[in-house]
Amino acid sequence: MASIFSKIIAGELPGHFVWQDDDCVAIMTIQPIKPGHILVIPKEEIDHWDDLPEALSAHLLAVSRKLAKAQKRVYQCRRVSLQIVGLEVPHTHLHLVPIDEMRDIDFAGAEMADAASLAAEAEKIREALAVG
Repeated sequence: MASIFSKIIAGELPGHFVWQDDDCVAIMTIQPIKPGHILVIPKEEIDHWDDLPEALSAHLLAVSRKLAKAQKRVYQCRRVSLQIVGLEVPHTHLHLVPIDEMRDIDFAGAEMADAASLAAEAEKIREALAVG
């Protein structure tokens, strides 16, 4: 059965995309820890990140780096945290979270976000990507 991410990538479920190429997508998570929390997801459904082909792994990191620079411009944060957890969905995904202190990366603080606020955050990041 296809993961929820595969369904979003296929357009079967809605998603707020900030990046899309032949190998991966980046979407706003519906349960952000902080505003601007993005998921970078390979299109190929691979459960464990350590099973990613090396080239795909490198590509996901390169895309994450570009997105992090855009997040820094938009959110003026001290860092962008990159985490690979993978327990909640059996499809590799990288969390990019704008942070200013350690407590900003506590997943217990994640709350459901409404579609309008996700769309607004996605637009800010897309605009920052276009600039640089």
